Amino acid sequence: MLRHQLSILRRQIARPRLSWADRALISALARLLPQAPRRSLFVTHGTLLRWHGDLITRRWTTKRRRSGRPPTSPPLRKVILHLATENPGWGYRRITGELAGMGRQIGASTVWMILKRAGIDPSPRRSGPTWGEFLRAQASGILACDFFHCDTMLLTRLYCFVVMEHATRRVHILGVTAHPTGDWVTQQAWNLLMDLGDRVEQFKFVIRDRDSKFTSMFDAVFAGEGIQIIKTPIQAPRANAIMERWIGSLRREVLDRMLLVNARHLMRVLAEYETHFNTHRPHRALGHAAPLRALPQPTTTEIKITRRDRLSGMIHEYAQVA
Repeated sequence: MLRHQLSILRRQIARPRLSWADRALISALARLLPQAPRRSLFVTHGTLLRWHGDLITRRWTTKRRRSGRPPTSPPLRKVILHLATENPGWGYRRITGELAGMGRQIGASTVWMILKRAGIDPSPRRSGPTWGEFLRAQASGILACDFFHCDTMLLTRLYCFVVMEHATRRVHILGVTAHPTGDWVTQQAWNLLMDLGDRVEQFKFVIRDRDSKFTSMFDAVFAGEGIQIIKTPIQAPRANAIMERWIGSLRREVLDRMLLVNARHLMRVLAEYETHFNTHRPHRALGHAAPLRALPQPTTTEIKITRRDRLSGMIHEYAQVA
């Protein structure tokens, strides 16, 4: 009767959850019981052996100690990052030597790991500045040129040649043609040098892509003035990003919003936009000034503005009323 009642209770009670103290006590006391009473326990013989093995493992397993060198102190880590930030050309071995000169002995691999985790190149390039650094350092002497096309109402594709001065963002739209050739592009280069006049001496580089229309005659025009030609990589518009962005602005503001009749109409539109871009349109790179117009002195008078429309009202220009 008691055994039957116990089996009924076992069917109704969920599986017991034992702590490590419970398992240790049952494992120790089970050894004192005869063989027959052990069968009435709610755990099997294999479970008791497994529990006993876990107790032995916990008894003889020591706490794991961290191996390797001790961690670098935060102040020293801060000094390493400070040296790398102030000296971009220093590599991890140069920083290691500088620390040794200050009496701080640290492994080169440790410095490498600290710089790598901070997102700093442990071995900066030695061949020269990056493309962005070159453009910023030589902006005053760089000209960028490129072609863009436009389709007329009669589906005639016209090609436009434009040059921009990097430092001032001034734009020179040199010509429009339906059949650009090497001779035509070379003539536009001569026209540009004539427009620049005495200012041509301040330019040292011309950025262009690898279009076949840029022939050796085109390069020779600038080489005669001591200007070096820099070719952008193949299919890399970001290498001439300032010029590409200007073309995008022209399309968004003008070309995509009107229908053009012929080359003469397109040239008139481009000339109007060139005047607007050079004399009025603000530029973030110039502190919101225009290439040919400096910002006026700040005023505290009442704001009264006047509007001037360009390209039949497609572009608005605002000015303070005197």
